[in-house]
Amino acid sequence: MWHELLVALALLLVIEGVLPFLAPSLMRRVLLEVAQQNNRSLRLSGLLSMLAGVAFLYLIN
Repeated sequence: MWHELLVALALLLVIEGVLPFLAPSLMRRVLLEVAQQNNRSLRLSGLLSMLAGVAFLYLIN
């Protein structure tokens, strides 16, 4: 189980690093836009992201 968790964390880091590596100026603009969102919008996007992840895991397994 620990191996799979560490593999998932490694993949997360790879995926998170793609945008800043390929387009750093776009990443800055995205972060500025996110910083200007209100808490409710950020929570909703976080919830939707978690639900999509759970659904994807369900489909895979």
